[in-house]
Amino acid sequence: MGTNPSVKSSSQIAIRITEAILAKQLAPGTRLGEQQLADLFGVSRTLVREALMRLMARGIVTVSARRGWFVIEPTPEEAREAFEARRVIELGLLRQARLRPIPQAAVEQLREHIAREEAAIAGADVGARSYLLGDFHVCLCECLGNSLLSETLRDLTARTTLTAMLHQSSEQAEDSCAEHVLIVEALERGDLEQAEQLMQAHLQHVESGLNQVRSSDPLEPLRQALAPVSHEGAVKTAAVTDIMSQRHPSKRPQ
Repeated sequence: MGTNPSVKSSSQIAIRITEAILAKQLAPGTRLGEQQLADLFGVSRTLVREALMRLMARGIVTVSARRGWFVIEPTPEEAREAFEARRVIELGLLRQARLRPIPQAAVEQLREHIAREEAAIAGADVGARSYLLGDFHVCLCECLGNSLLSETLRDLTARTTLTAMLHQSSEQAEDSCAEHVLIVEALERGDLEQAEQLMQAHLQHVESGLNQVRSSDPLEPLRQALAPVSHEGAVKTAAVTDIMSQRHPSKRPQ
């Protein structure tokens, strides 16, 4: 995040921080210093504090009395709840959309969004790739005519993005983009039931990918480093050390 003279309000600061999370530029646990943010945005600490309080209310940052503000580190249970909430919103909107036709302009907007996704994936821009893949769901929500829920969905998407912690591969990104294409094609055909089924499968795929990341043991490197040394290995190490010391005796002062 660089200095941006156009940022004048706490809501704009909150949006920029959320966008940085969606782009995986702010990792879970990142400290957000009030003065640093004020300097970057060229605003007062009061505006920064207001923005951080907004984000805290939305469950994106947390504060410690002595340590300051931090990007949240979602637990597996919190991630599961966020995905459940996303399913309720996104599948519900698609189900409700069966009652009225999807405007062609909305379909074109979604296609343009997917074109940007594909360009970001081809260009290996991890930040843009992550942001656009998450923002597709917000864009879809807006195209289905509910801007109020789109803001809620943006927050939920940010929380599930934090769970990923930069573990999404380019192959997974390509799969997500391909699934977005299928959803938009179903919308263009007017097959809302199929679009809903595709979205349900898509969200399940994304969540399953994050479950695989969480299933890895974060303590494995430390566990291996602190594993007991076998007696045989210790004897061999001592023998090698003794031989080396005989070959290269340390110099003593004359």
